Amino acid sequence: MKVLVLYATTDGQTRKIARHVADGLADGGHAVELLEANDGAGLDLARFDRAVLAGSLHAGGYQAALAGFARAHAAALNAMPTLFLAVSLSAAGDDAEDWAGLHKCLEAFHTETGWTPGRTEHVAGAFRFSEYGFFRAWAMKRIAAQKDPTVDPHQDKEYTDWAALDAAVAAWLAG
Repeated sequence: MKVLVLYATTDGQTRKIARHVADGLADGGHAVELLEANDGAGLDLARFDRAVLAGSLHAGGYQAALAGFARAHAAALNAMPTLFLAVSLSAAGDDAEDWAGLHKCLEAFHTETGWTPGRTEHVAGAFRFSEYGFFRAWAMKRIAAQKDPTVDPHQDKEYTDWAALDAAVAAWLAG
């Protein structure tokens, strides 16, 4: 089976997640093309049997390149088995208000793009303090202090549950 894994990333965690998924699919004997969303213009989705799209939520929306790709290819994506990996820090917690916001952002993304994934998995992201500029680091430290007081703002903190991600991808493939 030939699988497209297309991603958009802001701080690099979604790229890491997409690479992990692509490696797992390749290890399972599938032909995989890993592609950054900015490089997806003109891509013929008819070459693929399935597609995994991954993007991270920032300030209430997913990356413009991911939304643009999904919008441009909505008909083809809706006609094939697809998995959307929605990456966010909110997915690391169990705050009902945060989860309501995640679902609202996801619905807005579906409406904006016209693509409704066959399956969506919310994947916890990471604090990448070493990657942030001054102002972003300041804002992310405030968020970390509110959401997870155990976070050391001088060290990156990853919340991605790799085993759960592998299980979700396997279930999608089997389904």
